[in-house]
Amino acid sequence: MATDKRTTISLHPELFGTDEKTLLASADFRVLAWTYPSGVKALALENNRGRVVVLPYQGQMVWSAVFDGCDLTMRNMFEQPRPSPTVIGTYGCFMFHSGLLRNGCPTPNDDHPLHGEMPCAPMDRAWLEVGEDAAGPFLRLGGEYEYVMGFGDHYRAMPSVTLRAGSALFDIGMDVRNLAGKPMELMYMAHMNYAYVDGARFVEPLGVERTRVRSSVPAHVKPTPAWSAYMAELTEDPARLESLDTPELYDPEIVCFFDGARADPQGNAHFLLKHPDGPAFYTRYQPAQFDHAARWVLHNADQQVAAFVLPATCEPEGYLAEKAKGNVRELGAGQSASFSVTTGYLAAEEVQQLEGDLKR
Repeated sequence: MATDKRTTISLHPELFGTDEKTLLASADFRVLAWTYPSGVKALALENNRGRVVVLPYQGQMVWSAVFDGCDLTMRNMFEQPRPSPTVIGTYGCFMFHSGLLRNGCPTPNDDHPLHGEMPCAPMDRAWLEVGEDAAGPFLRLGGEYEYVMGFGDHYRAMPSVTLRAGSALFDIGMDVRNLAGKPMELMYMAHMNYAYVDGARFVEPLGVERTRVRSSVPAHVKPTPAWSAYMAELTEDPARLESLDTPELYDPEIVCFFDGARADPQGNAHFLLKHPDGPAFYTRYQPAQFDHAARWVLHNADQQVAAFVLPATCEPEGYLAEKAKGNVRELGAGQSASFSVTTGYLAAEEVQQLEGDLKR
């Protein structure tokens, strides 16, 4: 059995100047570091098909992703990431870690920020790993954040982003350990904000047991008569939202929930947003880790997003609503939980290969 080989390189804020600096270059990968004019530090992980830009000290959110010349990131109002204690102050990224104590849109009776404390958390450490394992050469950014509150919760979060040689897919991980002497509540969503693609189709090759349209209306959503009528239609028949062909009806946002995402023999559920010309955005995850999933679509002059699947441990309705539903998990003292998604871009021939494999 082959053993993993890896080299770990510690990162320090002093490495991030105003100009892009190459930290690592090999036959398979390149790593660039810089600081945006806003003061936010960034790291680009590149292979021969594209790059992901990660903010190593700001929640390790993935700011952007581009592969095979295709921009995977939602259209937004931010030209660069901004330093902010909450995600709403820099809402333009490709992916952020939503949670971990609280998740989702707070109701007027909730006291937590939108999507919790982790999206912009000030990371304590960051490092690179370069190596090779059973799946081949890899490049990984890892980090560590210790949350501790007097008379409150205490946990360690360790997010990661892993890029593989020659692949436009990458892995996003999150490990969390409860360091307190009492149980902690856990709410987590891998919040991937994919680009809106005109005419793209939602595809779940293995299917789901049921799709539900969100019935509650968060405070930031201002319904119009046309939107309300469309929502009533979707509630009766969620399958009507099969493709992105009526953008005028996706403002305000459309949110759906999936029950019972079906998995393959390896335990993976698969979701695609298939482009009209053949390629697709793609995500796979294990329902054993994420027993909930949502979809979020929005199209207006300022923001356009087709988050075709958002794997989670709960629905994004805020703490009090999820607690009432029994969706808030608990981690006992000293216990840990691990989460991972594989996501990114598939060329047309890779889509055909995947669909063929899933039919066998």
